[in-house]
Amino acid sequence: MKKLIALCCVAWILPAWAAEPNMEKYNKSCIVCHASGAAGAPKTGDVAAWAPRMEKGMDALVAAVNNGMNAMPPKGMCFDCSNEEYAAMIIFMAGAK
Repeated sequence: MKKLIALCCVAWILPAWAAEPNMEKYNKSCIVCHASGAAGAPKTGDVAAWAPRMEKGMDALVAAVNNGMNAMPPKGMCFDCSNEEYAAMIIFMAGAK
């Protein structure tokens, strides 16, 4: 129940943090692993897989993208993305499809 409450709070607050995702950049970088779950990446739209990650907060998630995490290389292969663009793509991927 705590996770559900936290996810609802995050979902309510995050739209102010990030704009709509840049789908061109998503399709060139994120989709490669997040569409299929390659190398353990949480799949786009898999709310349950994203919930524990979202609980860490957007700053921690953006830092993980910038620094790389597990099999994801630094910058997630989007070297010209801003932190706001990363946040928008994370919100997009974490949402139900």
